[in-house]
Amino acid sequence: MLQIGDKAPELLGRDENGNELRLSDFAGRKLVLYFYPKDSTPGCTSQACSLRDNYEQLLQRGFAIVGVSVQDEKSHLKFKEKFQLPFPLIADTDHRLVEAFGVWQEKKMAGRTYMGTVRTTFVIDEQGVIAEVYSAKQIKVKEHAQQLLG
Repeated sequence: MLQIGDKAPELLGRDENGNELRLSDFAGRKLVLYFYPKDSTPGCTSQACSLRDNYEQLLQRGFAIVGVSVQDEKSHLKFKEKFQLPFPLIADTDHRLVEAFGVWQEKKMAGRTYMGTVRTTFVIDEQGVIAEVYSAKQIKVKEHAQQLLG
């Protein structure tokens, strides 16, 4: 997993509209790159809505927000429209970004083991260096924006 002090990769991926997003697109701002397991699930929806509801405050504090999961662009577009999310969602269908950040890991639920995205948030500073990492155990999905605003 990428750690505090590591440089984030330049190419992030494609958003729900097929637009390529790069780290340099966010130069001069702090980027909150949050990885979540799946569109429209209860925890992921609560987290996205926390960021949505506090979006203006986050912008005022110099943050840009980008969500990442392995669902496709169509799924992201439905999720974004249904919950009126004002930030892009990267469709990491090839798992390139989740693997680069080290959040594609073995998970266990209901007695079965599978590979999936571990909910993790990386705060990347204005120079493209990881400044903070919030692990799945630290993230409170309904209060995630407040955690970031600290």
